[in-house]
Amino acid sequence: SMKKYILILISVFSLSFKTKAQDGIENILFADIADANKLTTEYLRPVAEGFILGMSNGWYHTAKVHKILGFDITIGANLSMVSSSKESFNVNPLNLSSRITQNPATSPTILGSGNAVTNAFEVTIPANSDPNINGGNHPELTRNFTMPDGFRDDLPMSSVPTPAVQVALGLPGKFEVNLRFLPEVGNDERKLNLFGLGIKKEITRWFGPMDKTPLHISLLGAFTNMKVSSIIEDPSGNDINITNGLGEMKLNSYTVQALASLNFPIINIYGGFGYIGGSSSLDIAGRYELQYSDGLTSYTRILNNPINLDYDVSGFTTTIGARLSLGIFKIFGSYTLQEYNTLNAGISFSIR
Repeated sequence: SMKKYILILISVFSLSFKTKAQDGIENILFADIADANKLTTEYLRPVAEGFILGMSNGWYHTAKVHKILGFDITIGANLSMVSSSKESFNVNPLNLSSRITQNPATSPTILGSGNAVTNAFEVTIPANSDPNINGGNHPELTRNFTMPDGFRDDLPMSSVPTPAVQVALGLPGKFEVNLRFLPEVGNDERKLNLFGLGIKKEITRWFGPMDKTPLHISLLGAFTNMKVSSIIEDPSGNDINITNGLGEMKLNSYTVQALASLNFPIINIYGGFGYIGGSSSLDIAGRYELQYSDGLTSYTRILNNPINLDYDVSGFTTTIGARLSLGIFKIFGSYTLQEYNTLNAGISFSIR
């Protein structure tokens, strides 16, 4: 069902905050803040970019616009495929500080497969260097930590899912407006909401008397906003204590495309070409108490709202798809070539 599907989507984001025996994303906070931001950026990159590119998909299954006040209701899903190059990242190019060492040099991303190497990272905090530890009065401290695992195997077809539930309405002048809306769904621990608006303008007549042919041509502009949040639970074990932990990702994306379709009575072939872009930000909020040791005594490092990241992605997009009409019901599927190739499929209930 759609609700189950949306919960899978929220879970993709939440996976990184779910602790399995002390290996959630909060472990990265043992690193220096600048290093922790860089490591978190690379770990979550495939989800941040996959969401942006996926949620700009599925805006159309024909280039033809509805007659005035004609409408359709479409329920669809996008699956953004993650290339093997995004399954892991190399730590060396990140220019981490001299306070951190790691072995091996590669680590899985959230969409990698397999577990991160246990205690692959070692952090050294020079004496009296960190004001967040005992007011800056402390000996040299060290500790190891483990990066979070990859969750590729938990995902549908090893890809990033985004929902596409929308209503389209025909307007005068061969225009059509498309609205996407998901009110806040989820539960107390994990939530998602989404809003999108698209405008389609059919321009078939610009190319002469083609009204009698099955070919339709139109232009589309659309944007989508999405917010996903997940509580970061206090893990079992005393090395980290979390109060009011929250991970929140805000995303926006836009696309501008030229569309064409061949509309026959039962089958419809459609395609589009254009540009897609967007950005997302990740905030990790709350209070984090982290334990370090000089070999004898334990010291607590206290961080508040430690992580704030931004991602940008853009590029060309090309889609080809087909739609089957069974009266007022339509079933469609398409494939999009872009940085994260995306599969879109759904059903539509259409009048006029």
